Amino acid sequence: MPKPKSFTAWLNTHADHRTAVGDLARDVSHDPDWPSDKGKQGQLEYLEEHGAIDAAVETLERAWSQYEAYLAARTDT
Repeated sequence: MPKPKSFTAWLNTHADHRTAVGDLARDVSHDPDWPSDKGKQGQLEYLEEHGAIDAAVETLERAWSQYEAYLAARTDT
């Protein structure tokens, strides 16, 4: 089984979705300073340091929950 995608790579697969997670994915894909290697906490801090609105922070939390479900599904098979 191939190695699971990183969160940022997983998020980028949602860039064409017309959802809040899709909006976040498009924003992240255009942000050269996005802290891909900092994990959830580092990414939350990044958003907060850059004045992200509450909805963006909530969307990142939701995206991480979906990503964790993706990881769990990969281990259940």
